[in-house]
Amino acid sequence: MKPGTTRSRRTACTALALVLPLTALAACGGGSGTGTSAEMGSGTGTITVWAHQGVKAEADALQDAVESFNSSQEKVQVKLTLIPDADYTKTITTTDASRLPDVMEFDGPTMANFVYNNKLAPIGDYVSAGTLANATDAVKAQGEINGKQYGLGMYDSGLGVYGNKKLLEAAGVEYPEGLSDAWTAAEFTDAVKKLAAEDPDGKSLDLQEANGYASEWGTYGFAPIVWSAGGSLLENGKAEGVLDTPAVASALKTFQSWKKYVDPNTDGNAFTKGRAALSWVGHWMYPTYSEALGDDLVVLPLPDFGSGPKTGQGSWAWGIGAGTKNGKAAGAFLDSLLNDTNVTAMTTANGAPPGTRSALAASELYKRGGPLQLFADQLSKPCGDSAVDESCVAVTRPITAGYPTVTAEFSQALSDVYGGTDPETALAEAARAIDQDFSDNDGYESQ
Repeated sequence: MKPGTTRSRRTACTALALVLPLTALAACGGGSGTGTSAEMGSGTGTITVWAHQGVKAEADALQDAVESFNSSQEKVQVKLTLIPDADYTKTITTTDASRLPDVMEFDGPTMANFVYNNKLAPIGDYVSAGTLANATDAVKAQGEINGKQYGLGMYDSGLGVYGNKKLLEAAGVEYPEGLSDAWTAAEFTDAVKKLAAEDPDGKSLDLQEANGYASEWGTYGFAPIVWSAGGSLLENGKAEGVLDTPAVASALKTFQSWKKYVDPNTDGNAFTKGRAALSWVGHWMYPTYSEALGDDLVVLPLPDFGSGPKTGQGSWAWGIGAGTKNGKAAGAFLDSLLNDTNVTAMTTANGAPPGTRSALAASELYKRGGPLQLFADQLSKPCGDSAVDESCVAVTRPITAGYPTVTAEFSQALSDVYGGTDPETALAEAARAIDQDFSDNDGYESQ
């Protein structure tokens, strides 16, 4: 969008289809719930479980967890259904609450919408106190609404800047050792420029541009700039005054200035082939990058725009269907699913930060002294989705049924800024569109 053009206003229903393609419009069917309480039931019998069919290693780990649970006792048997990624969230949103499974997986940002539409029940009465206590604070923050826990995850996520030590040293660029000495935005920009000066094509930075910024990657990957600049995507149900501040506009102006140094990375090999010395991406690229660079790989925090370095967090989580008649059995399965054996198997399969305290502390990748300790350090300082200040690092995307509108408008604004639009203009339009949609939907408050 060019400066001066007008973005048509989108409701959360439209935004669901635009930016969360796995979510169907039926999710916006006028929800009014706070997550109907499930029935306790007998704690025996067969329960149904739905999960997304991720990569084979993830699916195998989940199937092993189910088989282990079923064979370990006779009171409860789990019937697992794996649904293809492309259809998963759409399937939940188009299925009546009474026909949903006893236990279901969901992507973190969709949780509030499912609660709003009475499809998830609070899990606190069904899972054990030990399971709740062992969940990391960041995982619990993503799964909580109004003091009630609706979800817990086997794993979490995080962002960082991967660096090529060989190229950094050749360009005379000093780099951070951890959160305490993160680059400022100015220092990061200076490093990008110095590295570009030593690069044959002048492109020293990978921002995963090929993923597109008018997408969930735009929000997850770059909302940390907003939070680090002291702003927010949403605060007390409003975007105006927190998203469109001068500090956030200035920070996105800096982001815009990096474009000339960015490798488009259309082949996905910009960092592994040494074309870019820095790559702004998440934990999931570590296996590929480590294999390619070996000891030349360094893991750095995102730059500090004034209120401390920030990262996104959150991923797939597990909850109990609001219509279940056997919450006790559902809770017993979740207790098993979230034990160290299963969490370790799953995170070994996908490389993600474990979502439990004990598995995280024991992880070869994320434990103290491990190559990805930075990600664990970040997740140990969670902000939740509201109280974002200099004391915390890992921020949960806004927990609201209106999240689809928030992410659609912000990511479009980010994409526009990257394309040359004035940040003040783009942010002001996004904030107005978000607030109008929230006004049209009574703030997505449960009735």
